[in-house]
Amino acid sequence: MLPAEQLSPAPNSTPLSLLEGIRVLDLTTSIAGPYASLLLADFGAEVLKIERPGRGDDARAWGPPFLDGESLWFLSVNRNKHSVTLDYAQSAGLDALHALVKVADVILINQVGRSQKKLGIDYARLKEINPRLVHVSITGFGLAGAKSDQPCYDLIAEGYSGVMDLTGESPERNPQKVGTPAADLLSGTDAAMAALAALIDRNRTGQGHEIDIAMVESMTRFMTPRIIPYLGSGDLPRRSGGTDSVIAIYQTFHTADHPITLGLGNDAIWNRFCEAIGRTDMAKEQRFADNAGRRTCRTEIVREIQTMLLTKPRAHWLDLFANARIPSGPINRLDQVVTDPTLTERGLFYAIRRNGVAVPQVGLGIRFDGNFNTYRKDPPRLGEDTRQAFTSWLGWDDDMIQKLDNAGLL
Repeated sequence: MLPAEQLSPAPNSTPLSLLEGIRVLDLTTSIAGPYASLLLADFGAEVLKIERPGRGDDARAWGPPFLDGESLWFLSVNRNKHSVTLDYAQSAGLDALHALVKVADVILINQVGRSQKKLGIDYARLKEINPRLVHVSITGFGLAGAKSDQPCYDLIAEGYSGVMDLTGESPERNPQKVGTPAADLLSGTDAAMAALAALIDRNRTGQGHEIDIAMVESMTRFMTPRIIPYLGSGDLPRRSGGTDSVIAIYQTFHTADHPITLGLGNDAIWNRFCEAIGRTDMAKEQRFADNAGRRTCRTEIVREIQTMLLTKPRAHWLDLFANARIPSGPINRLDQVVTDPTLTERGLFYAIRRNGVAVPQVGLGIRFDGNFNTYRKDPPRLGEDTRQAFTSWLGWDDDMIQKLDNAGLL
């Protein structure tokens, strides 16, 4: 049995509708742009996913693994959307896209600026059609600058940002990528957040906006707590396996069986920790009285803690620390994450049924007045909503849609 078969079904309560009435055109592919439109769709916006006929979003081909004929990467970021196939590289297809733009509120694009102008989807062109449009570009390096025409993926942005140089065991070991497409998800979140801010201003002023999201900048901003200390001190951090935190004791430790995380972020927590493990002598030690002192003596303290934690299994320590309100936790594998009661009791994971197959989903993880339900529609098959979208958005009849189809544009 697949793990998805063991998930709870999607909630049957009324889904979130905070963006009800907002229309979004999503011309993006892969992860960053689709993640942005997923967030908007989860909040209640109506999203038309404009895809290339016959091929669709690049992520549809990212596999294995596949489920029910679809890439699981694609299925992870495309619920609640309507798939429309349209070749807008052709003039008649571009006219149809422009008709949709005229009644849209937001458009998401991940083409570089030069390609946008060539295709007739740049802000200057679309602003003429719809002055109230919020035009969001997600590119690797932004719409201006020496690298603005260069392609980019999450991996490239992570390398630029410094996160890979700081991720890994030591400077002598290889730099490591974050274990999820962090730059994609961060820039996608930035795009959704910026679109919401622009919509608020648009509703006040009546004017649309051009939003320029650079993946490299989103990922680099993620590094702010490491960049600012370097700029202000000149101390250059390097890979340390996460043992160089500004908090003296903030790292992983081994126990008798499985590793744990432990964060002793202030003096009160430090004192509770020492009492919990029966080492009140360390709490009384003047050298360890504050974070600065503990940082100076970090090697000695870590050695003492590690020696103690190796004497008993993880479950013992986690129970002890939970009772003492000491921040700690397991280091979960993904199979443990999706069964962890801390997450499952809040309904973060669920499965939807399509063709009798359980399609797994990770929920929004944000609650509005207690409501966390976002599910309205399965991740779409390629082009399954084309005719319905042109009818509902533009009022086109079957003859008008058929002309596009006959021309090979759908």
